[in-house]
Amino acid sequence: MKTKESRFQVHDELTAPERSLPVLSGALASGGQLSNFLGVLAGSPAALRGYARFRSELRHGALEWATQQRIALAVAEHQGSEYSLPALHRTARDAGLGLDEIALAREFDSHDEREATLLRFLKALLESDGAPPPHLLEEAREAGWSDEQVLEAVAHVALATFTNLVTRAGDLPRDGSVEGSRLSQAA
Repeated sequence: MKTKESRFQVHDELTAPERSLPVLSGALASGGQLSNFLGVLAGSPAALRGYARFRSELRHGALEWATQQRIALAVAEHQGSEYSLPALHRTARDAGLGLDEIALAREFDSHDEREATLLRFLKALLESDGAPPPHLLEEAREAGWSDEQVLEAVAHVALATFTNLVTRAGDLPRDGSVEGSRLSQAA
């Protein structure tokens, strides 16, 4: 069986440019194995560092982890990210989302009406050529979302979109497939 390969080199700590190594070392220390996404992004140290900083800041922002996961799921589904969805399904479960909430999030919805109002605003933002209808932002505010949280949600949309663009541009195989291919070639 032939394994799909990336259009970009999937770097590791031995092949990555030197300026990418600090970020890769940090990722390896916390996760144990590099994702194909980070391996590809390592080919551009500036892009890798920018992504890592943006992601880190957002992870420590005003939005709950479950909300962050709902947004990432919704954007990945909307943009057809075959690469991101399996990993997001796992991290959403780790964030406490049940299978029904994961399915709803992928459709910009939630059983939690507060979460649903934010997701509806973000969906309109992604689908609109201009500003989303003003009533959707007002509904989110009335549901208790602060401007800080709404702006962070928009930033999460941007981060997920960036991830999806890179994975599509590189036609990245799902994580593990490149490593599996390397192991079978070594055998």
